[in-house]
Amino acid sequence: MIQELTENYGELFENALLEDINQVATLKEVPEGFKLIEIGDYIRSMPLLLSGAIKILREDNDGDELLLYFLERGDTCAMTMACCLGQNKSHIRAIAETDTKLVMIPVQKMDEWIGKYRTWRNFVFESYHNRLNEMLETIDSIAFLKMDDRLLKYLRDKAKITNDDIIRNTHQEIAYDLHTSRVVISRLLKSLENKGKIALNRNSIRIIEL
Repeated sequence: MIQELTENYGELFENALLEDINQVATLKEVPEGFKLIEIGDYIRSMPLLLSGAIKILREDNDGDELLLYFLERGDTCAMTMACCLGQNKSHIRAIAETDTKLVMIPVQKMDEWIGKYRTWRNFVFESYHNRLNEMLETIDSIAFLKMDDRLLKYLRDKAKITNDDIIRNTHQEIAYDLHTSRVVISRLLKSLENKGKIALNRNSIRIIEL
């Protein structure tokens, strides 16, 4: 595991911290669609992504979901860290967007490493900053963008984090992420195709303008 940690985090963390992570962390590989964290769970460990992608979702009182942001290689989840540090129940759901490899760090090490390692402290603060900006971007898109613009942004974001211009989600899955109906998504996808921004195939969507 130390080699993968060095490849992904060697420029961020000093060798002593990498060795500590290697000693206490657990390597985990999960398939696409695997639920890593459920709303209401107590968080016992914090993830560091080695490969793949994870989507972070919120749920309203009716059980409908809203996509907050994606996590990629080299990322961690600020909301998970907040739950770890406060020993609170999770307010988010985390699902593997692709096959994902990650290391899980025990919650007990969070405070210890913040005081012990400057690079870890910087990483935690920067992660909070990045995830906050992404949530603000989500709020802005809901408040200020029309649904067709939100949909195109969502498709482009997915293409970026999967490094693939082919989106294989169903219209219903996209509707869940954007907190709308399948009928609306299907209509808007057809409109985007007519504008030359995407190409609709039987079981996939190809992004033409990235």
